[in-house]
Amino acid sequence: MILVERSAHVAAPVEAVWDVVQRAEQLPAWLAGVRAAEVLSGEGYGRRQLVQAGRGAAHEAEVIAFQEPNLIGWRERAKGAGARAEARTEIYVQLTADEEEGGTVVRLIVVRWPAGPVKAALLRLGLRRVGADLEDSLARLTDLAAVG
Repeated sequence: MILVERSAHVAAPVEAVWDVVQRAEQLPAWLAGVRAAEVLSGEGYGRRQLVQAGRGAAHEAEVIAFQEPNLIGWRERAKGAGARAEARTEIYVQLTADEEEGGTVVRLIVVRWPAGPVKAALLRLGLRRVGADLEDSLARLTDLAAVG
């Protein structure tokens, strides 16, 4: 298992940030590496969605954590030719009201279970990029929620 997390302060109330992060169609606007996303079925906990990465890979995802307005998490599995069923990624977005400064503290967490030791070694080499993507996502989310 490989875990990467980042957090940032967003100058918007929890509800405004929640409105952005809980909608699948908003993922490309703020989550780095996502080109498109659509709901396949359901809503809230158990919702199924299709997430397309910038590199063209499609991942079917299921919402596995949903506590409005503070937590959403989904599990992605690679889909398509050559996809390895045992490889999976979980992404969590945790929102906490910032009582002292106002606004919201947003915590992004990515947990990856690679398909085998070679993939694990490659993922470890790319940890800086994953961290940078999370920081970019937080910056984009800050802009979206503040406008919102």
